[in-house]
Amino acid sequence: MIVLGINAYHADSSAAIFRNGIMIAATEEERFRRVKHWAGFPSIAVEFCLKEAGITLEEVDYISIGRDPKAKFLKKLFFFAQYPVHSFKFVLQRLSNQKQVSNIEEELSKLSGISTEKIKSKIHQVEHHRSHLGSAFFASPFDEAAVLSIDGSGDFSTTMLGIGKENTIEVIDSVDFPHSIGIFYTAFTQLLGFPYYGDEYKVMGLAPYGEPKYIDKLRNVVLWKDDGLFTLNFDYFRSATQGFIKYENNLPIVPPLFGKKMIEVFGAERKKEEPLTQYHKDLAASVQRFTEETIFHILKGLHKRTGLDKVCIAGGVAQNSVANGKITRNTPFKEVYIPSAGHDAGISMGSAQYTYHHILQQPRVAPIYSAYTGASFTNEQIENLLKEKGIAYKKYNDDELYDKVSDRLINAGVIGWFNGRAEFGPRALGARSILADPRRTDAKDLLNAKIKRRESFRPFAPSILKEFVEEYFEVNDIVPFMEKVFPIRKEKQHLIPAVTHVDGTGRLQSVDKEISPAYYNLIKKFYDKTGVPILLNTSFNENEPIVNSPDEALDCFLRTSMDMLVLQNIVIER
Repeated sequence: MIVLGINAYHADSSAAIFRNGIMIAATEEERFRRVKHWAGFPSIAVEFCLKEAGITLEEVDYISIGRDPKAKFLKKLFFFAQYPVHSFKFVLQRLSNQKQVSNIEEELSKLSGISTEKIKSKIHQVEHHRSHLGSAFFASPFDEAAVLSIDGSGDFSTTMLGIGKENTIEVIDSVDFPHSIGIFYTAFTQLLGFPYYGDEYKVMGLAPYGEPKYIDKLRNVVLWKDDGLFTLNFDYFRSATQGFIKYENNLPIVPPLFGKKMIEVFGAERKKEEPLTQYHKDLAASVQRFTEETIFHILKGLHKRTGLDKVCIAGGVAQNSVANGKITRNTPFKEVYIPSAGHDAGISMGSAQYTYHHILQQPRVAPIYSAYTGASFTNEQIENLLKEKGIAYKKYNDDELYDKVSDRLINAGVIGWFNGRAEFGPRALGARSILADPRRTDAKDLLNAKIKRRESFRPFAPSILKEFVEEYFEVNDIVPFMEKVFPIRKEKQHLIPAVTHVDGTGRLQSVDKEISPAYYNLIKKFYDKTGVPILLNTSFNENEPIVNSPDEALDCFLRTSMDMLVLQNIVIER
C-alpha cells in the first residue's frame, strides 16, 4: 500500500511517501526551490518522492493532505461572528488559501495527467495538528504514549493533546486560535528585532546571555489554567481578526504580532541597526524561561490526564530544543520522542502516517531514527559535474577519506561535508554539514568569518558518537535529530569550547554507526587521533536552504572560504 503525504500552501511545504508504512522518501520543497520556508504546492518534492519509490502517481493508493478546512468549522464561524466587520479581510485571506488547498487535485492532475476525479477519490484530508501528532507518535518506539502538538496555529487549533495507542490517536483536548504559545514567542521575537518567519531560534540562542528578570511580567501575558492549558491576554497582541500570517509569492509573511501594551510594558521594537543591549538579552532569557515553564505546565497537565510516562511531541514550538532537553527533569515524563521534522514540513509525513495507521487501521512498523530520506548522488555523477566545470579533485577510498578529512579538521580546516541522502527537517545531521574541530576556541570566529556570517551569539552543535554521550553530557539519551539541549559536564567543557554554549550546554546529535555509518566513521577517526569523540556540526548553507545537490555544495564552497569540500568520496581543496 502506497501513501503519499503532502504539506501544501503552508510554510515549509513538503512531501513524503510510504510503502506499507515504511517511509521511502521525504523532503521539503525549499531544498529544490532554494527559497527558505517556501509555501506553495510542493510539485518538485512530490515528483522526487514518486521517483524514489519507483512509481507513478496512478500507483499511489492514498494521498493525504495535512490540512482540513472543515476542522472546527462551527468555532471558526463563532469567532468571525463576534467581529463581523473587522474579520472580513481575514476571512477573505483564509478562504483564498483554503481554495488553493481544495485545488490540490488539479495540481496533481497537471503533474501526472490523471483526471482530477480519480485523484480526488484517493485524497484524505487530515487536520493540521492530528498530522503533527501522527508524525510524532507513529514514528516513535512507543506502543502507548501521551501526545502533544504545539505551534503557532493550524486549522484553528494551536495546541492539541491526546493519547496514542498502537495504531490510533485519541484527541483529548485542544486550544483554539488565537490562544497560542507560538504566537506569544513570535511576538517577542519580533519585539527583540528579529522580524522574519522562522527567526525564533535566534531568541533561544540569545537567551543564555541574559537573566530571566521579567517572568512575573510575562505571567500577565500568558495566563495558566488549572487544567494544564492557557489563554493569552489579548491586550498585549495585534487583533486576531487582522490575521497573524499571510502568504505572498509562496512565502510566509508574519506582520508585527505585538500590540501597544506589549510596547508600553516591555519597550519598543528593536530596530535592525540598534545594538542588542543587556535588557534585550534579559528579555530573551525571560521569554525562553517562561516558555519552558509553560510547556512543562502543559505536560504536567497531560501527564495527570493520561498517567503515561512516555510522551511524543511535534509542532513548531517542539523545535525549542532547550525546552525539550529539560522535559524529563521538569515533568513526570521519563521518555520523550520528537521527530526530525517536528515543524510544519513534518505535516506531510504525519498526515500520511495518520492516514495509514489511524484511518486505514494498518499495523505499526519500526520506529524512525533516521532523517536521511532526501536526495542522493553517486561518485560518478559528482565526477561528471566537476569535469564539466573544470574543477580539480581527488577521489579516495573510505579509509583514505576519513584519514585525510580528520587531518584537515585537526589542522584548523573548515570542511563542507556532503554524504549520502539529504536530511528531512531543519537540522544538518552529517549528510549536508559544515564541520570543524570542537576543541578550537576560535572555531566560532573562523566559521562566521569564512562561511556563516551570522549573529555571534548563536551556538554551534556537537555531533557525538552515541556511546560517549554519558561521558560528556549530564543527561544520557538517544538524540538522533539534534532535538534536545543538555548540560555538558563541567570537567569536559574546556575540551570542547567551540560547541559549549555560554551557559555550559550543547544541542547534541548522538551519532549511531548503523544509521550514519560514514559520519560515524569520520568522527571515530577524529577520536582516534585526538581523544575527543565529537565534531562541530552546522548546516551546509550560507543564508539559504541547506544545500541539496553537488552543484549547490560546490557553489557554496566557491563563494565562501571553507578549506575543503567533500562530495561523497571526492575531495576538493583550496
